[in-house]
Amino acid sequence: MYRLTAGHRASLVTATVLTLAGSTLGLAQPMVAKHVVDASGTGRSSWPLLALLGGLFVAEAATGAVGRLVLERMGEGVVRQLRHSLVGRLLRLEMREYDRHRGGDLISRVTADTTLLREVVAQALVDLVTGALVAAGAVVLMLWLDPLLLLLVALTVAAAAVVVASLLAGIRAASERMQNSVGAIAADLERALGALPMVRVHRAEAREAARIGERVEEAYEAGVRTAKLASVMSPAVELAVQGSFLIVLVVGGLRVNGNAGSLGDLVAFLLYASFLVLPLSSVFRAVGLIQRGMGAHQRIQRALALPAEPTGPATGPTGPESTAGPRATGPGPAAAGEVPALALRDVRFGYHPDRPVLRGVSLTVPHRGQTALVGRSGTGKSTIFALVARFYEPDSGTLLFDGRPAAELTRGQCRARIAVVDQNTHVVHGTLRDNITYAVPEATDAEVRWAVELARLEGVVRRLPGGLSGMLGERGATLSAGERQRVALARALLARPSLLLLDEPTSHLDAINESALTAVMRDAARECAVLVIAHRLSTVQHADRIVVLDHGRATACGRHEELLATSSVYRALAAGQMLRPSPAAPVPRAERPAR
Repeated sequence: MYRLTAGHRASLVTATVLTLAGSTLGLAQPMVAKHVVDASGTGRSSWPLLALLGGLFVAEAATGAVGRLVLERMGEGVVRQLRHSLVGRLLRLEMREYDRHRGGDLISRVTADTTLLREVVAQALVDLVTGALVAAGAVVLMLWLDPLLLLLVALTVAAAAVVVASLLAGIRAASERMQNSVGAIAADLERALGALPMVRVHRAEAREAARIGERVEEAYEAGVRTAKLASVMSPAVELAVQGSFLIVLVVGGLRVNGNAGSLGDLVAFLLYASFLVLPLSSVFRAVGLIQRGMGAHQRIQRALALPAEPTGPATGPTGPESTAGPRATGPGPAAAGEVPALALRDVRFGYHPDRPVLRGVSLTVPHRGQTALVGRSGTGKSTIFALVARFYEPDSGTLLFDGRPAAELTRGQCRARIAVVDQNTHVVHGTLRDNITYAVPEATDAEVRWAVELARLEGVVRRLPGGLSGMLGERGATLSAGERQRVALARALLARPSLLLLDEPTSHLDAINESALTAVMRDAARECAVLVIAHRLSTVQHADRIVVLDHGRATACGRHEELLATSSVYRALAAGQMLRPSPAAPVPRAERPAR
């Protein structure tokens, strides 16, 4: 709890001082009440003392309210800081961690786990601080009034403390199991909702509901286990409260009857007993709540401990990172003739150590023109894109951008040079303009219109209510697969990268739009390097160079006609598609707006 309050210590000290002041005012009340009782027994006027007692009560309430507000605000600040840290961490994890953890479970750590922790910090911490301070002051004054009665009360409270302590480990473990189950519910529900059309078509609603229902049952059982332990703890605390009062009444009454103490002393002690036992009972409950919250806190800490992408270069010096962000461009024509935009030298990589995907790939992509990667499924084409985007690092070999090893550049510097259109098209909830300008939020209207025209999105703009301001829905639900792909293409073109990566760009396009996209790729290739993956060779048969991948190796490189004559792998791919070379029909080129 102390570590959680880092950065909020000033608020904690302020709240502690206010709480201490309020406790002092509260602890003074039994002494005033004692004098009121003693004064009434001697016939003296007690009105001044009663007025003082009322003033102390009001002052204690006001001071306590302000102190509690400061503590609860501090609790909210702690949770806000945790959520910011979690969001920042989860967005920057190494890509391998997303392969190992389910997205819904990670999301639940930001939502469900921090919500539980908010209750701990905002409520339990308040009870812990105020209860401990009040109890400490009460003990001192009770010791001064009657040490024997204090000893009896302490024995009763200690018995309850032993019971509570024996339950804390079980409460913590059960709470963590419950939070894990809640995370699994979120992950399974995200799995079903993310593939809802498939679920509906295969009539799998009942099966998915049963799968998620199992997680619900696990959360229920863990919650019941926590409730059972808490139900044992609550009576122990209540017995400590009631037992203490009974002991004080019986033993104290006997001592007053035997003239071993005054009635005023007994009244004061009873009031102090309430100041001791009731705050301690809230402390016991707070400790139980903290144990439940610590299960959530452990899950949060494990998420924060997951490895994130390094922000600096792996080796060697690097220049200052470009401030142009995704609009950074490649070198000029002179430099373009010296080194390629991208080069892979004997690159080897595998997602698992014993399953290599790339087995020594070497290739180059010049600054202008279109380079295509072709090959059977599973030969490592998309893996090369993942390495170029620095989602993963090669196991061996070198990746170079403009002649500089990627290890000498930050990931931000590498990604500022590229734009990607992958086969799993990403369209986020928001307007069409938001999606097109995602990489360049400050793009002008002219630049957006240029990208829309180049990606052949004019029909979508006209059809959507609101045009560019029209909402696309979750995952672009209002668009067809081909339209989503063209939105992603417009987003990539607007970024004006020095290297454009296209992964199966025509997989969702009809023949007319495929022909249009082929023209777009030719236009883009005049201004930047284009590296495209395609299973449909008709998309890339007019590429400037085609690299053939087979079993994780680049086995051939050349133009379409050359490869038909020299590469058996390419020849088999072309024969399977009955491909015949044919000139592409010219398509009017969109005029690029001035910079």
